[in-house]
Amino acid sequence: MLLNTPPSVLAVTNRKGGTGKTTTAVNLAAAFAAAGKRTLLIDLDTQGHCAFGLGLQPTPGQLSAHHLFADTPPTLTELCRSTAWDGLDLVPASTDFRHGNIRDDDQILARAIAEPTITERYDQIIIDSPPSLDHLLFNALSAAHWAIIPFVPHPLAGEGVKQLSRVFFQVALRTNTQLRLLGVLPVMLDTRIGQHRLIRTQVAEQFGEQRVLGGIRNDIKLAEAFAAGQPVRVYAPRSRGQQDYQQAFETIEACLRTAVG
Repeated sequence: MLLNTPPSVLAVTNRKGGTGKTTTAVNLAAAFAAAGKRTLLIDLDTQGHCAFGLGLQPTPGQLSAHHLFADTPPTLTELCRSTAWDGLDLVPASTDFRHGNIRDDDQILARAIAEPTITERYDQIIIDSPPSLDHLLFNALSAAHWAIIPFVPHPLAGEGVKQLSRVFFQVALRTNTQLRLLGVLPVMLDTRIGQHRLIRTQVAEQFGEQRVLGGIRNDIKLAEAFAAGQPVRVYAPRSRGQQDYQQAFETIEACLRTAVG
């Protein structure tokens, strides 16, 4: 009798907004699904942009990821919505969620993901975590096995990554000893710009070159794809953005495969 292998859980996270976090979460989720992995994308960011990037419209009274934190929550399975792409489901966010409404419990999401109906249904779970320092971020990191930090290579990027790394190691030491930093991902990258090269080098020195997961170059097709409600692999399969996200996916998938093996 074969035992069910629990899904790998990957958090895409940064304490700063505007770092390409949601674009990265959406396109990595689409890449995993295209590779045959049954994939669930969980949106904990109250901007709710994952649904927008996958062409899903909110419906009145729709349940969301944030309902998990209510006093009488639904199951995570009840929150899953199909998308237009085979193998890719979404748990959307609530744009009406108020952070003061959350229960003081950093293990809510981890317990929800451990439900047999989730572990039997999915191979890969990706969490788009919120930039805010609150229980939602701690829930995302407490539920994850791995974390990726996308960052824009400008002068404040290093400080934002440092802030998150402190939170990351706090969670890894106290509540989730399985949590590992898979890598950092430069986005909106232009290697012709000296400042971009400098910041990338500084981040590589901080975390190690092996943890820099390539880079996502500036490409208007990424914004166009998001506005069209499609992963870039569907909207512009020959674009630089798709090439870069595919390369990042292959690097990430190889790391996960090696870790499991």
